[in-house]
Amino acid sequence: MAQPLSMNHCSNSNNMTLNGQGHVMATPDLAVIHLGVQTTGPDLSEIQSENARISQRVIQSLRQAGVTEIKTIQYAINKLYEYENGRQIDKGYSVRNILEIKTPNMDEVGNIIDTAVNMGANVVLFISFELSEPELYYQQALNLAVDQAIQKARTISENLRIRLNPIPIRIIEGSAPSIPRQQFYQEVAATPILPGDLRIEAFVTADFCYAK
Repeated sequence: MAQPLSMNHCSNSNNMTLNGQGHVMATPDLAVIHLGVQTTGPDLSEIQSENARISQRVIQSLRQAGVTEIKTIQYAINKLYEYENGRQIDKGYSVRNILEIKTPNMDEVGNIIDTAVNMGANVVLFISFELSEPELYYQQALNLAVDQAIQKARTISENLRIRLNPIPIRIIEGSAPSIPRQQFYQEVAATPILPGDLRIEAFVTADFCYAK
């Protein structure tokens, strides 16, 4: 087996460039739910008031259930039309108020949706399961990616019987990590809802110096 190459000899050696990939699996600890109330009718003022009453009822019921993170993320008023025999027919207005609900209680997601729907919510856009601190898991995956690149370099140096400095002289991180999540899209509440594990990946390109 060739002796390791010291850093002092790297300037007079050759370089090899290798890729490394690492991943870890993590259980989601944050649920994000987008749901809300849509009302329609010919009188805009009336359906706005109706929407406000139902939305407030939904929010109060969720807070009574222990949900603390609730905010409005969309409020939209749209004019409604239909076309019959080439003619545009006025069908009134649509008012939509969408709430974002966050909870760390994974077991309560189904109950939260059912509570909101029972109180009048008639739009469930999606549910996503995420990590509250994804960077911690990404750092673990990044370390594994570096370890894999180092192991590749050692395997190659042993096979070719060359001297290797196992410490990379340069490491380039792959593209910025995306926040992993699982999403479920639906129109009505469906329970139970069971999140699975998320896969967090990291990629690196590492340069190593070696000599014969």
